[in-house]
Order: sequence, then structure tokens, then C-alpha cells
Amino acid sequence: MSRLLFRLAFLLASAVLFHAAGPARGQEVLDGIAAVVNNDVVTFSQVRELVASKERAAKEILKGEELVAKIKEIRLAAINDLIDRQLILQEFKSKGFQIPDYFIEERVTTIVREEFGNDRSAFIRTLAAQGFTLEKFREMEKDKIIVQEMRRQAIKGTPSVSDEQVAAYYKTHAEDFGTAEQLKLRTITIRRNPHNDSKRKQIEEIREKIMSGAEFGDLARMYSEDDKQEVYGDWGWIDKRTLNENLSKSAFALKAGEVSRVIELAGSYYLLYAEAKKPPVIKPLKEVKAEIEKGMLQIERQKQQTEWLAKLRKKAFIKMY
Repeated sequence: MSRLLFRLAFLLASAVLFHAAGPARGQEVLDGIAAVVNNDVVTFSQVRELVASKERAAKEILKGEELVAKIKEIRLAAINDLIDRQLILQEFKSKGFQIPDYFIEERVTTIVREEFGNDRSAFIRTLAAQGFTLEKFREMEKDKIIVQEMRRQAIKGTPSVSDEQVAAYYKTHAEDFGTAEQLKLRTITIRRNPHNDSKRKQIEEIREKIMSGAEFGDLARMYSEDDKQEVYGDWGWIDKRTLNENLSKSAFALKAGEVSRVIELAGSYYLLYAEAKKPPVIKPLKEVKAEIEKGMLQIERQKQQTEWLAKLRKKAFIKMY
């Protein structure tokens, strides 16, 4: 049942994203109003439900001012998302469109069959455990269907991409369709002594031993002062994004089998050893043509939907708090 609970929680979270129906007046006062969209409201509780998981993730990796700024960004994006969805629901209503009740019931029946093994009682119990009634769930699913269908209808005709457009995109982004240059790297790191140059002398002596035939890995295991010491300084295969920019530039400038000079950076001394190198491998256009077309068509669809939403916003009264 834990898998079913997780799946339903996902469905409910998705439904919240699409559901922006105005709450009862008492709930408005309790929640506070995040935005007004014509005659409807978006409440802070709706925003909180939408951003909860993203805010938890942000709190795990950010602190202080960075966290505050990220939280503001997440909440603003959520409010705008809910505003857009409310505008779509209002547009659907203004057009006099309808969704038959049986269509919603079929959707619920499909969820019960696929996620709860046709056990409707288990589905109802799980809804109740999450604080939802069946009627509320139907309402949210209905709003979700409306938004999806209205977005689909916002796309005029069938977007197309020419071979020339695909070729031009490939020419500009060819490096995205293959494997970047790679380097099999080993390193030795010695922490600099701010009071004298003894550590500099030490790493220079280590380099001399390597150039005289000593194994780089053995000396890394013996002397290195970083977390790669236990694995003989071995980073395995890396690309240019693995290290910081300065170290990466020095490492990838080496030829296969070459050892760097002593590099001083951020309070440490480094020796880099390029054990082997792999050149970048770019897939030919014919192998990625379908992928590029799909991506460009998606961009065109998103552009049309964005323009449509901009028109809805332009003729609406919207106030954010």
C-alpha cells in the first residue's frame, strides 16, 4: 500500500498544480490572498502546497541570503503558475465549453484500476487519509483536464521544422550531441604552509622523483593530502566540468602521459598527471535529426502557448500581494 500512497500523493500534488478554484470566504481569511485573478483568488495555502517539495530541496543545499532569494523565486514562480491556470479555467468557462461528467468518472476509474488494482474502497480510504473527498478529487482532475486541453488548443495548426532549421541548430549545438573530451587523471595535492616554503619544496621534490621514473600513483598514495589519496590520486575519466575552471584548463592542456608543473591554487599545490585522453566524439546529424526536430517542435509549441497566455493576461485584472 505504501507504493499506492506515494502514487496518490503524486496525483494529488499534480492536481493541486492545476486546481485554482476560489476557496470559501472563511478560508480566504485564514490563508491570506496571494493573488487576485479577475473575480477569483489564489491563496497562500495553494502556493504552499505547490512549493513544499521544492522548498525542502532548497533548504538541503542553500543557507542564508541564497536560501531566502531561492525561496522567493520558487514562490513567485508558483504564484504565476497558479495565475496562468486560473486564467485558463476562466477562459474555458467564458467560451461555454463543457466536460461531460462521464469523462471525469472514466478518468477516476482508470486511476482506481491502474493504481489500486480496481479496489475502489482502498482508493477512497487513501483519499481520506490525504484529507480529500472523492468529489474534491474529481474537481481537481476536471481542472487538470481543462488546462491540458486548453493548452493543446492554443497551438495553431501543426508546427513544423525544416531540414535547414535542423541543420542550422545542429551546427550551433553539435557538441551537445556526443561525448565531450575526457581525461583519465591522477593528482597529488599538498596543502601550502603560509609561514614558509617547505611544502613548495616538498612537492617540487615529488615531481622530480616522478620525472625520474617513480610511479605517480604510489607517490600520491604516500604524500597526497586530499580525498583521492587512498585511491592513488585516481579521478578516473573526467570531463572539463569535473574540476574548477583553473585546474580543468591546466589538466586538459596536458598530453597523454604528461605530468604538469607545480600548480599553486587556493592555498594548495597540485601535480596533475594525464594518464590517457579521449577526444570528443560528435554524433552525425542523421543520428540526432529526429531528436533535434522533437526538441524544436516542443519549443515552438511552448512559444505559442506563452503568447496565448500573454494575451489572456493582457485582458485580465491581476493583482499580486
